[in-house]
Amino acid sequence: MFKHVGAVAAAIAFVLGGGAAAGAQEPESQEDSGVTVGVEVKVEPDGLLSVVETVTVPSGQEATRHAPLRLLVGEDTERVFSVRDVTTDGAGAAEVAGDEFVIRAPEGKTTVQYTVDGAVAELRDQQEIRWRLAGGWDTELAEVTGSFAAPVPEASSIRCLAGGSGRQCESAETTDGGVIKIEQSGLEAGDPVDLAVGLPSATVPANARFADTATLANAFVLTTTAVFGFTLAGLGILLWCGFLFWSRRRDASVPDAPAEPAKILVHENDRVFFASPDGVLPGQVGTIVDGKADVVDVTATVVDLAVRNYLLIAPVRDADGITDWRISRRNDPDESLHPYERAVFQAVLPSGADTSLLSELRTGRGIDLKPFDEAMYTDVVARGWFSRSPGPGRGFAGLAGVVLALLGFLLTVVLALSEGDALLGLALIVFGLAISAGAGLLPRRTARGRAVAGQIRGLIGYLQSVPADEIPDADRELVFSRSLPYAVVLGETERWLNTFADLDPEADGAAGLYWFGGLEGERDLKRLGTHLPALLTALDGVLAEAGHLRSLR
Repeated sequence: MFKHVGAVAAAIAFVLGGGAAAGAQEPESQEDSGVTVGVEVKVEPDGLLSVVETVTVPSGQEATRHAPLRLLVGEDTERVFSVRDVTTDGAGAAEVAGDEFVIRAPEGKTTVQYTVDGAVAELRDQQEIRWRLAGGWDTELAEVTGSFAAPVPEASSIRCLAGGSGRQCESAETTDGGVIKIEQSGLEAGDPVDLAVGLPSATVPANARFADTATLANAFVLTTTAVFGFTLAGLGILLWCGFLFWSRRRDASVPDAPAEPAKILVHENDRVFFASPDGVLPGQVGTIVDGKADVVDVTATVVDLAVRNYLLIAPVRDADGITDWRISRRNDPDESLHPYERAVFQAVLPSGADTSLLSELRTGRGIDLKPFDEAMYTDVVARGWFSRSPGPGRGFAGLAGVVLALLGFLLTVVLALSEGDALLGLALIVFGLAISAGAGLLPRRTARGRAVAGQIRGLIGYLQSVPADEIPDADRELVFSRSLPYAVVLGETERWLNTFADLDPEADGAAGLYWFGGLEGERDLKRLGTHLPALLTALDGVLAEAGHLRSLR
């Protein structure tokens, strides 16, 4: 009897010992197997997927999955999924974070249940259900198993791809019950397992959603079309630069000094008269030559208005000599005056005054030169010497460049929002800005203006070379006076005064120089040669100060 009892005890001990040994080896076996994932997918009649995902993590480890809910399915197209109704069983957790479905699994077993929307797509001849069974795990997966069940007994197609290279899964077969079984082992961290199952059309409601991946940054990618656009813009800019160079060279082709002095004096019978080229007036000379209305143009106009009997200029004297200059009205402005001349007349005799002192214009009444500038620029365009106003601004070309740049900006916005080649708009902006920037360099003188500029330079030769003694005495004072404003604006005042220093202002039968007071009884112009430069210096100073104050405003 004891013999049998011993045998039974030995058997029990062997079984218990073996079981204990097996129990002692189980954790080691689980640790060696690594992380495993089991996924059960069921297609519901409403087209949603019910998913149960079981993650087993060995002792001492943890695993996290960041599963993207937007998957690229074309060059510019993403498949959009949504996950909801998430529940977990075990120590792990799961949540939807933006465009990711996140599962955090510590050691042990974690079961996650959730619902997927957007997995069913209606194709031309079948429905396709797609879901990523694995992917985004931050650790290697020893094994992924899965099952797929649908409301129909058999799938029309099964495609299971695993790993980054997209190889076929190790096993994807349909069982007798119509359930698809998937097996895959040895996945690297992040490797996906994508399952796509084909079902008959209209098996369940389709709910697939797609989104265009083209972003604002993609709209500014340098494509062939964009390169073509920038090439055209570059060619356009080169042509524009070439046109500017040619235009400026042509405009500068006016000779600095003509071969012969211009024929300024007109002889009729025994009389000699002064005739300016193309009827240009002294105040217009500077603008025609350099495209800018300057103080000296105003000064020359004041002298010219005096010569033409609208003003009288006279020095103001005391015991110490000349202390000021008086400008007086002799005749009211009439229709023969240009608008810019009227502006000068009103500037030196403001508020309808009959007389004014330069000192008053400097300290009290002041001079506004803006009407002169505007009237002058309008005048030279009206006379056909300039194609557009030579004043500040870029004219039509500059405006066209700004319009092109604005159109380029609008095109850039439209193409960026429509995910097109937005760089085409940038190319147009660059071209427009180049046109606008270069417009200020575009010459504005016309062919007639260039011809007159050449004749004006010929006028310098006349002022430098005309012999005073060849002009009849009766005409000499008038020729001197009518030419003097041109000498002022062209910087030839001193030479011109010296040439006619011996002129007798009473030789024409009138007493003194008719437009300049204080020289009555003089038999030559030597005193005028002293007084006039002082007047011009004082007048230039008043006008320059007025221009400076206007720029400060």
